Amino acid sequence: MDSATTDSERQPFSIKLWPPSQNTRQMLVERMTNNLSAPSVFTRKYGSLNKEKAEENAKKIEDLAFTTANQYYEKEPDGDGVSAVQLYAKECSKLILEVLKRGHESKKDEEVQTIHVDQEVPTTGEEQDVPTTKEVTITCERIFDISKGQRAFIEADEAEELLKPLKEPGNSYTKICFSNRSFGLDAARVAAPILESLKDQLKEVDLSDFIAGRAEAEALEVMHMFAAALEGCDFKSLNLSNNALGERGVRAFGALLKSQSSLEELYLMNDGISEEAARAVCELIPSTEKLKVLQFHNNMTGDEGAVAISDIVKRSPTLEDFRCSSTRVGSEGGVALAEALGMCSNLKKLDLRDNMFGVEAGEALSKALLKHASLTEIYLSYLNLEDEGTIAIATALKESASSLEVLELAGNDITPVAAPTLASCIAAKQCLTKLNLAENELKDEGTIKISKVLEEGHFQLKEVDMSTNLIRRAGARLLAQAVVHKPEFKLLNINGNIISHDGIEEVKDIFTKFPDQLGALDENDPEGEEDDEESGKEDNSNEDELESKLKNLGVDKEE
Repeated sequence: MDSATTDSERQPFSIKLWPPSQNTRQMLVERMTNNLSAPSVFTRKYGSLNKEKAEENAKKIEDLAFTTANQYYEKEPDGDGVSAVQLYAKECSKLILEVLKRGHESKKDEEVQTIHVDQEVPTTGEEQDVPTTKEVTITCERIFDISKGQRAFIEADEAEELLKPLKEPGNSYTKICFSNRSFGLDAARVAAPILESLKDQLKEVDLSDFIAGRAEAEALEVMHMFAAALEGCDFKSLNLSNNALGERGVRAFGALLKSQSSLEELYLMNDGISEEAARAVCELIPSTEKLKVLQFHNNMTGDEGAVAISDIVKRSPTLEDFRCSSTRVGSEGGVALAEALGMCSNLKKLDLRDNMFGVEAGEALSKALLKHASLTEIYLSYLNLEDEGTIAIATALKESASSLEVLELAGNDITPVAAPTLASCIAAKQCLTKLNLAENELKDEGTIKISKVLEEGHFQLKEVDMSTNLIRRAGARLLAQAVVHKPEFKLLNINGNIISHDGIEEVKDIFTKFPDQLGALDENDPEGEEDDEESGKEDNSNEDELESKLKNLGVDKEE
């Protein structure tokens, strides 16, 4: 054997730690988000940020720290990156503390502040350190919230005590939450003048569930008092959910609603929004040009009410988040909503679950979806779409919503007929994190087509729900194999199917290293495939043939 070795063979093995991978950077952002929002020694001292603001600041901090460390590393290109990594971590820690401190010291009237941080970029040689000023923008919210604790009535003396901070001169509260505490007339008389004194500074008001258990006459009078006190406020967000408003309740808030011209978020969930109430909302809100969030979940709106809501949607070109789930909307109302949604090209989240749309409304919705390039979440479960409506929607989604993260189509009577089109759509959605096709009839044939496309890419996938789909052994096994090694995967739900005992054991073996990622299988019926003797024999004889074809199955490119 030749004992000679090359120079490269003599060189010691080394690993470069810089630059960090994109996954590592994202993981650090998630960790810093938690540090800025979760209880800790520092957040207890300085206060924490809400999750959204914490994530926003974490991304800015990571980007700034990475830039600083990378500048340093570029001056030492032959290094292994250890010093750069240490600087990266140090800068992140320093900026987290700066953000928390600045939030704590925020001025009373400022919602947004800019932190100016003098960064000394380390250098090598004899070059002197040159301070560079960077900016980190943080949002300092001042929230007054009495919703914690048990749901309870609030009387005048308690209201006086609870609302004291709102009476302090120079207070900087921009958001109040009175949810979960029921105001009677006496308590409302205490609250009304206090609220009126805050008109110039309030931006967000949450009055959800604030009259629970009160007699109708008293509740309506309390609503009138609050509406009069807050009339003229320039709100960004208004939440009136869980108050059983009905038409009279909506009109009790008429003075407040009419005075809103810059509203960005409106929540009317579980409010008894009937046809008449929906018309009242449409009538009373003068302008929705800036509206980004509109939610009507769990009401009794019906078709005519949906037509009224669609008029609001038509007047909301900036709408990003629309929810009209569990509102008893049928085909006529579904078509009206679909046509209105076609005018909202900025839509990011759409939730229409648990209505009675049917095929016609599904097809109308598919036309609107072609215009929704920014859509990231779509919830269309339990809409009676059937194969025809599902095919129309899947075809439209394939051509739009390139960054779709959540797709829910559970409970729509989808069969293997729609599976090729559905699989083709899923194949194009490489950003998917959640796929819910539960309570359909996809069987092994449809499940296998979908499993095959999930095998390729889909590295961000976290959850798949294919429960109650008449899936047997072959389909369950292939689906398990398709998702088990995804780097972000958290849960596969295939409960409520008809997987044999051997099939269950195979699936469990596939998830041996990741048992927490496999959902419960207690409702699976291993004998379900043998409901009658003839079909049982046929299914068993065909299983080997089905298995032999798995590798050759493809996805139709067009439907």
